[in-house]
Amino acid sequence: MAVEPAASATATAVATAAARPAQKPVQGAFSGAALRADFPAFDTPTHLGKRLVYLDAAASAPKPRAVIDALADTYAHHYANVHRGIYELSEDATGRFEAARRKVAGFIGAPSAREVVFVRNATEAINLVAYSWGRTNVGRGDHILSTQLEHHANIVPWQQLAREVGATLDYVEITDDGRLDMDDLRRKLEARPKLVAVSQVSNALGTISPVAEVVELAHAVGALVLVDGAQSAPHMPVDVTALGCDFFALSGHKMLGPSGIGALWGRRELLDGMPPFMTGGSMIIKVTLDGAEWNEVPYKFEAGTPAIAEAIGLGAAIDYLEALGMDRVREHERYLVEHAWAALGEIPGVWRLGPADPELHAGVISLVLEGIHPHDVATVFDHEGIAVRAGHHCAQPVMLRYDIPATTRASFYVYNDLDDIAALTDAVRSCQQLFNA
Repeated sequence: MAVEPAASATATAVATAAARPAQKPVQGAFSGAALRADFPAFDTPTHLGKRLVYLDAAASAPKPRAVIDALADTYAHHYANVHRGIYELSEDATGRFEAARRKVAGFIGAPSAREVVFVRNATEAINLVAYSWGRTNVGRGDHILSTQLEHHANIVPWQQLAREVGATLDYVEITDDGRLDMDDLRRKLEARPKLVAVSQVSNALGTISPVAEVVELAHAVGALVLVDGAQSAPHMPVDVTALGCDFFALSGHKMLGPSGIGALWGRRELLDGMPPFMTGGSMIIKVTLDGAEWNEVPYKFEAGTPAIAEAIGLGAAIDYLEALGMDRVREHERYLVEHAWAALGEIPGVWRLGPADPELHAGVISLVLEGIHPHDVATVFDHEGIAVRAGHHCAQPVMLRYDIPATTRASFYVYNDLDDIAALTDAVRSCQQLFNA
């Protein structure tokens, strides 16, 4: 099913990107092909016998053997409920679980592991803040500020909060090449919002936003800042202290860890003042028939039996990434994006969305092939062994900004290399030949 060429906003974005001078790609930090040996997902050819070219890390990442082994070993030899049993196996499990919390804290530069709350994913982390902090601190007539770049998970919770309490929700606009409009941010901060919710990296465009500057501007008008780090924590060094933000959310499954585990970091004084998100076991210190007393942070927000093995698996993923070095992970992906951006730009009829500057672009490239629907593109790519994402990427406001229904998104990680970029560009040409024959 074909679509009409994208409207003027997209054309302007492409023209803006094309006008920027091309830069020579820097050398990659390590061999993606060598690292693929660590990932069992690449051991088996696709259903058509092709080598798997996995370009969908922005949705979820394959798991290295170290993470798979950590999960299996936990369930086989170290599993018991945590924080409860006064016996060796439980104490062992508790120690490993809390060690994983410390690893998360260290990975994002948190001052204390006690400020790290385990959740299922970044979506739950944002909802926790919206329900607990939001419904305690935001009221009728107050303002909340998000951006047009956000994943739905950093829009819908604030819509719900604003609707329930009578607050106003506004959005910072984006430029034609997919960056936050900082002048618009300054204008909208004049309303003195209670909270600014912003992603560090756009899952739809790959834009790296200047979060530290956003935080400084927001704090100057008394606003707190929540950062959606689902797309940044896996791909670049993160230091919440240096960013100066008040909350930071991440998902484990995007950073080589298991699904069903993520984390919320929040400033201790904020977490202390927030009521529980869910209630039940573990999050209490005393219960009578007349009421209950809450446990201390972070346990106040971890009701019920947590994802024990998954947290330990996330710790193993962090060990793997830290062994590579997050500076080198970022360098490797910058190299791939720079090379892919240039190679795709040589193909007529391919529109690339997002900033052309590799310093502002993470490992995500969204494409529109003129006259070909992204779903058709992804189907053709699948027959070539290439896994990409087609759709609105849970970022429909971004699609509306460019007046397009969807894009084809290629997203890179540590196991990708230039051979994968060549496969991508070859598949683009094959797709064009098929639909334009």
